[in-house]
Amino acid sequence: LDLVETVKTTGPLSGKTVVLTGTLEHYGRPEIEALLRRLGAHPSGSISKKTDFLLLGKDPGSKYDKAKELSIKVISEAEFIKLTKA
Repeated sequence: LDLVETVKTTGPLSGKTVVLTGTLEHYGRPEIEALLRRLGAHPSGSISKKTDFLLLGKDPGSKYDKAKELSIKVISEAEFIKLTKA
């Protein structure tokens, strides 16, 4: 039984910094952060110029405003799910 999880080194989220805001419908925070890591992404708690994507849930906070201000790509949970299936 191999407990080591495989991390994707290629794919749309590989090497990307992803920030989450709001409440997601299909994932809890620990679950989505673990999934992001498996996809090779770097989950982050705050928006900066180095952020590649903002994953937008229900009732987003100030992170959404800051992402718009910095022209960071905002993706919905549905878009995220499509990306992960690719």
